[in-house]
Amino acid sequence: MTILAATSLNLVSLGAPAVTEAGRRTPDELKALALDAAATLEGAPAEQIAKWATDTFGARFCVTSSMADAVVAHLFSRVAPGVDVVFLDTGLHFPETLKVRDTVAATMDVNVRSIRPRMTVGQQDGEFGPRLFARNPDECCFLRKVEPLERALADYDAWATGLRRDESPTRANTPVVAFDAKKGKVKVNPIAAWTQADVDRYISRWNVPVNELFKKGYGSIGCWPCTRRTKAGEDPRAGRWAMFEKTECGLHV
Repeated sequence: MTILAATSLNLVSLGAPAVTEAGRRTPDELKALALDAAATLEGAPAEQIAKWATDTFGARFCVTSSMADAVVAHLFSRVAPGVDVVFLDTGLHFPETLKVRDTVAATMDVNVRSIRPRMTVGQQDGEFGPRLFARNPDECCFLRKVEPLERALADYDAWATGLRRDESPTRANTPVVAFDAKKGKVKVNPIAAWTQADVDRYISRWNVPVNELFKKGYGSIGCWPCTRRTKAGEDPRAGRWAMFEKTECGLHV
C-alpha cells in the first residue's frame, strides 16, 4: 500500500504561527481532561486515542516527531488530515533524519513545522565554546531541543508523541494520556502500549517512511554527535549519550 496522498505539503518555518482559537482551557481543566482520558482510553486502539485528541483540542493540538519513523505523523494524518507536525531541527541531525522529515512533508496530508533553536550551531559554539554536546549534553539538549519545543508548543493545549513503554525502563509506565504539569499541557501517547512488532506491522501495512539508520545498526536515533550504533542485546536507547549517565534529552522528563 502507498502512503496517504497529500494536499498540504509545505514545510513551515518557525515564523509561521500556529492557528489559535478563543476560549482556551485552564491548566486545571486540561488536567481533569487528561486524567479522565488516561482512564477511559487505556487499552483503546491508537486511532481512537488520536481521534479523541484531535476532536477535543482541534487547532490547539499538534504532533511532535523526531523523524526516526513517521508512524505517529501518519496515524494522525489519517484521523485529522492537515494536522500540525512539529519537528525540532537541531542543526545536528543525520541527513537520513532530515530525509524522513522531507518525505513526510512531501507525501502526507500534514503541516510540518520545522522548528530551529534561537542560535545556529556556530553561534552556540561562539557563546558556549565548541562541542558543548561533549562537555554538557544537558545544556546542549536544552538549547537545541527543550527551549525550541517550549516555543513551538506555545499556541497548543496538547500534543502527541511516539513514546512507547517497551523502549526503555524509564518509559515503562508511559500513560496514553497525561498532564504535563511543567508545560501546563496535555500529552498524548497513542502508541504507548505498542510493541516494536506493532510498529513494524503498521510500517509495513502503510509503507511509512523509516530512518535508514535503523538498517545500519542504530537502535535509537538523535543528534549525530550523541548517537552511536547499538550492540547485540543492548537496550535500543543504549546508543544515546553513551559516554554519560543520561538517558533522556529533557523533552519527556
